[in-house]
Amino acid sequence: MMSIFCYEYLNFKSLGLLLLLFLGIPFCPYSAYSQETRSESWQLQGGIGVCSSVEKSELLLEAKSAFLEVNIQSFFNPKESDAEFASKLERVRKSSLPVYAGNCFFPGKMKLVGDHIDISAVLSYAEIAMKRAQMTGTKIFVLGSGGARNIPEGFDRNKACKQFIRLCKRIAGIGEKYGVVVVLEPLRKEETNFVNTIAEGMKIVKAVNHPNFKILADFYHMACEKESPEVIIDAAAELCHCHIAEVESRSAPGIRGDDFTPYFRALKQIGYEGAIALECNWKDFDKEVKCGIAEAGRQVASIPDF
Repeated sequence: MMSIFCYEYLNFKSLGLLLLLFLGIPFCPYSAYSQETRSESWQLQGGIGVCSSVEKSELLLEAKSAFLEVNIQSFFNPKESDAEFASKLERVRKSSLPVYAGNCFFPGKMKLVGDHIDISAVLSYAEIAMKRAQMTGTKIFVLGSGGARNIPEGFDRNKACKQFIRLCKRIAGIGEKYGVVVVLEPLRKEETNFVNTIAEGMKIVKAVNHPNFKILADFYHMACEKESPEVIIDAAAELCHCHIAEVESRSAPGIRGDDFTPYFRALKQIGYEGAIALECNWKDFDKEVKCGIAEAGRQVASIPDF
């Protein structure tokens, strides 16, 4: 069996995903997750995409990217007028590459915990961004935002956790309104002091308990925090998106030769049907992105049936 994750098939996958988005059909891997999904039935519905800008769409199509993951703050920027966003929307509509996801949800100065939360500003920001995401057919918003969720020094962690959960419930409600699933991204300790592992993130997701609030597995952050790929199995029912990059320099797959097969094996074991996005540092984007997509596809295709 040849995995549809293999890069030769990604143009087909991108067209399929684009059709789903055009028809307004909700897509998220958690809705299709089944304990019975195994080995030969495994399909990565969303394929392999890249975190980049709309300006790179044509290059990414040539590189066999299945989708684009944009920066929410710059692309859906709620501070911009509707007229300014309209020009971006037109570029997306003219492109064959779907804008499936967005990352960098909240700016660092927009606090999500602590004594200086402006809840109305946070919710208004989320409302505008997600309304625009609905226009582009974007289905996933990544809630990393390490600076925004960082717990201030001396602030009670339990109180911060409760604040975050209450706020995430409301953000998820906005996501439901516009067909966007918010995925919580655990980040390494160098980037935030709150939610550094999938195990921690799962506690938040379960407390929020909303169909539009799920978990993301970032292989780079998992490796930095020494978190075993096996936690993916524990998070199976809530896992809705993945990021990938090599540990050293956060380079693209294939640059230094990192082995991601333990992560892919875990994904295959749970029958994960979502997407994986390259979120990397680049020295030569045009050359490295094609290599990165191809190498990720090669490693997934190498996973044997169980």
